[in-house]
Amino acid sequence: MNRKVTKILTILSIVIIAAPMLVAGFDVQTGEAAGPPKVDVWLTLLHNNDGESRLINLGSGREDFGGVARFKTVVDELRWEATTGAPLVDQRGAKRVALMLSSGDNFLAGAEFNSSLEKGIPFYDTIAMDLIGYNAVAIGNHDFDFGPDVLADFIAGYEVTRPAYLSANLDFSQEPRLQELVDQGRIAKSVVVKERGEQFGIIGAITPMLPFISSPRNVSVMADVAAAVQAEVDRLEAMGINKIILISHLQSVAEDLDLAPMLRGVDIMVAGGGDEVLANPGDLLVPGDTALGPYPIMATSADGKFVPVVTTAGGYGYVGQLVAGFDRQGNLLMVHDTSGPVRVAGGDQPDAVQPDPELQMRVVEPLLEALEERANTVVGISEVDLDGRRSFVRTQETNEGNLIADALLWQATQLAPGFGIPVPDVGLQNGGGIRNDTIIAAGPVTVLDTENMVPFANFVSIVENISREQFKEILENAVSRVENIDGRFAQISGFSFVYDAAGTPRLLDPLGNLIQDGARVQEVILDDGTVIVSSGMVVPGPSLTIATIDFLARGGDQYPYQGAPFTTLGVTYQQALRNYIEIGLGGLIQTSAYPFGGEGRITRVN
Repeated sequence: MNRKVTKILTILSIVIIAAPMLVAGFDVQTGEAAGPPKVDVWLTLLHNNDGESRLINLGSGREDFGGVARFKTVVDELRWEATTGAPLVDQRGAKRVALMLSSGDNFLAGAEFNSSLEKGIPFYDTIAMDLIGYNAVAIGNHDFDFGPDVLADFIAGYEVTRPAYLSANLDFSQEPRLQELVDQGRIAKSVVVKERGEQFGIIGAITPMLPFISSPRNVSVMADVAAAVQAEVDRLEAMGINKIILISHLQSVAEDLDLAPMLRGVDIMVAGGGDEVLANPGDLLVPGDTALGPYPIMATSADGKFVPVVTTAGGYGYVGQLVAGFDRQGNLLMVHDTSGPVRVAGGDQPDAVQPDPELQMRVVEPLLEALEERANTVVGISEVDLDGRRSFVRTQETNEGNLIADALLWQATQLAPGFGIPVPDVGLQNGGGIRNDTIIAAGPVTVLDTENMVPFANFVSIVENISREQFKEILENAVSRVENIDGRFAQISGFSFVYDAAGTPRLLDPLGNLIQDGARVQEVILDDGTVIVSSGMVVPGPSLTIATIDFLARGGDQYPYQGAPFTTLGVTYQQALRNYIEIGLGGLIQTSAYPFGGEGRITRVN
């Protein structure tokens, strides 16, 4: 069990004791089950997170679930039930309000988003979100993966609803296009949403790790999330806003549970980035999903109040529904027991809905056509299944990881002479940049497969004159968080190495400052037999030239290139993979070269 899950379960064991499961309702003032209280406003908070461009459905084997067209149908039904349908409880004159929020990662690199980029503004994801009708949207780390200009294009594409994109701890002043959206109120730290005469303050926040896991360029991030959020809470309260919601993208619900005790005045927290399923007994889940904890999890704020914390699994597979009652003073009185995730299903499922016809026509059908063309373009044949599962490419050598790392080294070797730079000695690809999260069966490998494997706008790059000491530090970084299934784990080419997982990990603070040197890497040997590290000690010798991607060369995933100059070769890593299969391998991926499970390039001890 990885540390993130262990941390969440530990927190849940504490929280569940402090906050009993819902019965008829949950009194957040007393911490006890309660009947219908004297509620002035019933808020039905609809939410999702990590949509990540899964616009058609949830993928192979789960085609009956998710999809933005079905998602909109579910949202429309829930919104109508919340505001117009039969009341859940005796309303006694209470207002009924519904909000729709996203807590980040609103698009993601891949074949579907590549189709959006080819189409142009408005992107398919923007059209979908515009038609769904969000009141506010948190900015997630993946929203910066193509740089600030694509994020600006994404936001600019809204034609009808124009929700504010939120983050209290980002500064956009050095990015003109995003700052222009700030000046227009399209991007903000917080926003006040007015519905049926009621005002709700909504604040956004993002992980301080943003510069290391995405490409925000000149957007700066404030590491003290609590201070940034609290400043917005105080500002909203000074304006007389007494119902406040935080939508954050801090990477896991555990981060929000850590943040809650540092804040005063936040009534509801909506987490993003962790893809966790929270559910109660009887809630229908997508096959294969398991609830990590109850919906909601009740945290305790700095002012001693219970705060419901919610999230959903991503990909438009669920609409989160939190039904919360407020009194006239804006105090959260109750979370109704109808709260929970609402599954998005089609086909023959008992809760199946019909897709929204406009979204189906404008988004899903053109995407299906674009993907069919990619799926019919074969670049090679593989004799062996290719393992790109997330939990494997981020923790150990896989044959798909080897293939991609080899493609970087091969492509850089082909192009280096034309740039007048040395041919690289080794290749490095971070596991976080490998995204298909599945095993590709032996047989034809298509353009669509390559786009799913390596979808980001990463360019093949060469970094020269890396000392052997620095190369060891780079590898120490690669294995420093392997127990967390972290994306920095490296798939490699041109060498092999041995590391001790029980050794001292390299540690950095959120700003990237070194706290502790690593001592996990024990042996490093180039394919030509040159020893770089022996028994944990660097062997003196010439520096190395590395083929990698520009994201890592710039310090992404905290790779310690330390500002070393690098040359970008004008070819994306997806193009390099396609070229390598078609040309370098002559269209055939042989089992002998890429055996399932790898060939022993990376060895873990302990």
